[in-house]
Amino acid sequence: MTEEMRRITSIIEAGAMSAMTIEQIIQTEVGEWKNAEKRKWMLTGERYYRNKTDVLDRERTAIGANGAKEQVGNLANNKLANGFVRKLVDQKVGYLLAKPLSIQTDDDKYQKLLTEYFSKNMLRLLQNIGKEAVNKGIAWLHVFYDEDGALSFKKIPSEQIIPLWKDADHTELDAVIRVYEVDVYEGLRRTTVTKVEWWDTNGVRRYVLQNGLVPDVEAGAESTHFSVLGIGESEQGMNWERVPFIAWKYNEEEQPLVELIKSLVDDYDSRKSDNANNLEDLPNSIYVVKGYGGTEAGEIRKNLSAFRIIKIDDPDGNAGVDTISLEIDTEAYKTHMDQNRRDIYEFGRGVDTQSEKFGGDKSGVALSFLYADLDMDANIIETEFQASLEQMRWFIDVHLANTIGTDYSEMTVDFIFNRDILINETDAITNAKNSVGIISDETIVANHPWVTDTRAELDRLEKQRSEDVLQYPGFGSDPPPSGDEA
Repeated sequence: MTEEMRRITSIIEAGAMSAMTIEQIIQTEVGEWKNAEKRKWMLTGERYYRNKTDVLDRERTAIGANGAKEQVGNLANNKLANGFVRKLVDQKVGYLLAKPLSIQTDDDKYQKLLTEYFSKNMLRLLQNIGKEAVNKGIAWLHVFYDEDGALSFKKIPSEQIIPLWKDADHTELDAVIRVYEVDVYEGLRRTTVTKVEWWDTNGVRRYVLQNGLVPDVEAGAESTHFSVLGIGESEQGMNWERVPFIAWKYNEEEQPLVELIKSLVDDYDSRKSDNANNLEDLPNSIYVVKGYGGTEAGEIRKNLSAFRIIKIDDPDGNAGVDTISLEIDTEAYKTHMDQNRRDIYEFGRGVDTQSEKFGGDKSGVALSFLYADLDMDANIIETEFQASLEQMRWFIDVHLANTIGTDYSEMTVDFIFNRDILINETDAITNAKNSVGIISDETIVANHPWVTDTRAELDRLEKQRSEDVLQYPGFGSDPPPSGDEA
């Protein structure tokens, strides 16, 4: 062995000996995650979706005599929160995930098996996953077996998950740390306990965070991913070959929607609340009180902002009250708010249904133009979700191979998102009628605006045609031969 090889070997051995334990990794990651900027944005996204915006915490202040801001209680303090984030999130989720997925594969039995997993319950779960992903940048689905032994999927709040990725592109997991709190009773006292789970391909380790990591003996300090009944009804622990968590991303950067538009929403809330305050405080006049003694500049400033009163001396000794009228620039306010609203929908990539461009009976081209930004965002989400669906399919394929003994992993499957697109129905129906004989009936039916299930509609059409043939024999068949041909 050369000197260089010995040096490299010694470095590797030293690194292995000084490697962090799983417990040390958990403590380091959990400590950083609690104050991580990414986690804060997740919580902000959830809060803004519930319309708990920053304006609700605002206090009304005025400039005091010393020039600093002071909290005042006699002025109006309207807090008008506008649900832009909720509308944009629901708009994206409804547009892309309101309708069931269409699953296409060449094997009819496999398609039927997959369709059973993507039932109405899965549609609701996917919608919740979509909402979580847009609100927090990334959503997580946990794969597990329920008490009845059925393969199941459960959404885990994103702020509870710390992913340890194998690659820089965040496509393959090395391990997952889950941190969450539970309420427990100790005698008659209720307390909150922080629990930590470490998931990798070797199973799961469970801890309680109490002045360090303590193995969670009550829940099972260590276990496999799931158990199966072996010979003699004995349980045998099994692990997936992958970490049983699936990431669903809003975009490649895992950046939530709220991070892109929060400053615009806050400004809209603030300006709208300010305008309501001004209307309530009657700002059109400032009262000038004469003959009651002058005041210092600092006190004048405080009285002006808090009470809208100025006290002055009158050289002639007259007493009285005059008013100074103030004009509110309503046009400037309206212009600012309109532009702010347009920016929110533009950078939030949504459709403003109150826009003057939205009215009237739009053609297909006009509607496509109005939905261009929303469609672009939906394309990005769909690309990310297609990759997640493939990971989800991997767990389903492994389950099927283990339970029915059939390996479908080499089959080609297409997951088709049926977007809830606003269309001109008259144009769509006319185009469908004009396409008869040019393209297949299946394609025509799939694009008809009244059809929600293409396969079911084709089956109904076939049944209807069969009944017509039985009721009207010869209807639609070739004409009988003429006498010359007989």
